[in-house]
Amino acid sequence: MTSNRLELEPIGTIRSPFRERAEVPRQPRAAEGVRGRLELLAGRGFEDALQDISSWDHLWVLFWFHLAEGWNPKVLPPRSRVRRGLFATRAPHRPNPLGISAMRLVRVEGLVLHVENVDVVDGTPLLDLKPYVAWTDAIPDARGGWLEQEARPRAERPEDPGPRWRVRFAAQAEERLAFLMASGLDLRAPIEARLGLGPHPHAYRRIRRQGDRGTLALKAWRVDFLVTEHEIEVLGLRSGQKRRSPGPADAAEQPLHRLFIERFGDG
Repeated sequence: MTSNRLELEPIGTIRSPFRERAEVPRQPRAAEGVRGRLELLAGRGFEDALQDISSWDHLWVLFWFHLAEGWNPKVLPPRSRVRRGLFATRAPHRPNPLGISAMRLVRVEGLVLHVENVDVVDGTPLLDLKPYVAWTDAIPDARGGWLEQEARPRAERPEDPGPRWRVRFAAQAEERLAFLMASGLDLRAPIEARLGLGPHPHAYRRIRRQGDRGTLALKAWRVDFLVTEHEIEVLGLRSGQKRRSPGPADAAEQPLHRLFIERFGDG
């Protein structure tokens, strides 16, 4: 009796600034400019397989939604008012949790491909790479499916990602980011990735706004910012762990929060 079971083996790992699923933009266009790396495994002959890949500027990146558990035949997408059949959506929870994204290839360094428009969580298993061929892969007049039926008011659905915002850091923010970087925690890239999409509360990022000021939450860290035109100035960074008991994901950073508060205070 022949088995219908298929076996997949990762060819590498995708590295991105996103550490949690809730932080990840839902489409590559929402992650425009977000940089990451495709790190291929050594000892597999992939050096030869990468020959000529730098002649392409965009790639189809196939991966495994390794954090997705279970699936349902009907799901409620963020752009829909009603539940839809799973296969009519791009939800990550699927019978076979395969994902595909079109990413821009920046450069190749050995077995590492530097890419942009990364919309996956850090550590995602990489399954395959294929060149994006514009004349055959792009279909401008393709129908928009049920999305065309969703003529709902903008206030009733998540705001679509708009043009990227310029993010700059004030001196206080730079000092605190440098302290965390020296301790092994890089928050600059996640901050730029989230605020670059805009300063408004959104499903992609945890933001509280009051006038032209706001606060972005990155797990137990709080990032205070000021909004002017299409620029966001990060004013400072503080620990938010004092306000709650750390969850499992935050426990490993608890000693760093204590050191941070000792150095900069709790405000």
